[in-house]
Amino acid sequence: MSETIDPAPWATARDANLANWEERVALHEVGYGLDAFDDPTHLSDVVRADLPALTAHLPGGTVSGLDLCHLQCHIGTDTLSFARLGARVTGVDFSPAALESAKRLAARLGLEATWVEADVQAARAAVTGDFDVVYTSIGTITWFPDLATWARQISALLRPGGVFYIRDGHPMLYALDDEADAPVVRYPYFGGGDPIVFDEDTTYVGEGTVKNSRTYQWIHPISSVMTALLDAGLRITAVDEGRILPWQFAARMIEVPGGWVWPEAERDLIPCTVTIVARRD
Repeated sequence: MSETIDPAPWATARDANLANWEERVALHEVGYGLDAFDDPTHLSDVVRADLPALTAHLPGGTVSGLDLCHLQCHIGTDTLSFARLGARVTGVDFSPAALESAKRLAARLGLEATWVEADVQAARAAVTGDFDVVYTSIGTITWFPDLATWARQISALLRPGGVFYIRDGHPMLYALDDEADAPVVRYPYFGGGDPIVFDEDTTYVGEGTVKNSRTYQWIHPISSVMTALLDAGLRITAVDEGRILPWQFAARMIEVPGGWVWPEAERDLIPCTVTIVARRD
């Protein structure tokens, strides 16, 4: 893997990222283990992990009967897990191939869902209706630079009293050198505005490679994420930092039930995830 800091225009970065994610779909259809969803009780690992933190902020402690919009839904495994739990779901993604895959999975499982092709930063204009829950989780906000626009979409999609939930990789994690044999900061935690450009032909799950290997990603410090949500009129009700990651960020991470962790001596040194819950009053 190679990387650089590159002040590329958003259109260039967006097009490169889309080409990469389009190619990931076929690999992820295998790597995500979709056959497990043939069990009608099966939920994705991500949703299973997120449920306790999310439902603690919902009326009745459940998503059942609620309208839920899943931003950056990819191939729909998390979206359809919420459908299995009784939510009326809408999945939004910028990748046509991912949405086609999601539609096929929904049809195969006999689950109802609405799928919308749109950039997350233009979600409000593309999506019909408003929602009790707007949800996004794992590997989302590094893919665009403009948190203020993102947060405004979320606020506009929520109905009064609605809840926004995000769990994502911790920006401190993203600042680390994933190839080092000890915790070493490699990238600027505070971002600096320009994307980090990666050239890597594999993905976080599944075997095989992609031809469109160049991607552009932005590190957003927690303060920037929280400020964007507050400025969009949301009230933050919970923040948490976690020690378990649902993918192997670095080769020296250790697999445990529910994901991957740092070696024991480092688990209190480096956060893996951050979770933020906010409400529109």
